[in-house]
Amino acid sequence: MFYDDWLPVRERPSLWKGALAGMAGGAVASWVMTQFQAAVPPEAFARLLGESDDSGGGGDAEPATVRAAEAISEGVLGHELTRREKQVAGPAVHYAFGTAAGTAYGATAELWPEAATGAGLPFGTVFWIAADEIAVPALGLSDPPTEHPPSVHLYALASHLVYGLVADVVRRGVRRVL
Repeated sequence: MFYDDWLPVRERPSLWKGALAGMAGGAVASWVMTQFQAAVPPEAFARLLGESDDSGGGGDAEPATVRAAEAISEGVLGHELTRREKQVAGPAVHYAFGTAAGTAYGATAELWPEAATGAGLPFGTVFWIAADEIAVPALGLSDPPTEHPPSVHLYALASHLVYGLVADVVRRGVRRVL
């Protein structure tokens, strides 16, 4: 049985159904990605690549999601986040961004089915490159990619592959019933 065999054949694509299915996929995938990162420490990837303990993970003091939440809060609201607010705002940014990316993926897959090939793994890879490797550093939300050892990149890629796979499986399942 192939990955697509359990899906019904649709005669006409529906942008809103695809977006809704992708939204569900992105939200669930964001949660699973968080669970993956809680269960698998970044140090495991450093050991896998044989990096020394002093290779570090770059100089980032706070996660990019917290930095983004701070920039939004200070830039839009003129409010500096407290430690407690950062604990809520960082994950909120993560889930909002992951859900938005899933929504875009679902709509894209609906109109261009080839975008959904590879069980979401190409989507996860593109998401990792576009977000972690390009946009986040360009916006000053993290150190440049050259400041991180290879294990940090591999860990982020693995996290986004988990995200992409789950987003696609959930998207397909939800779209099947819509």
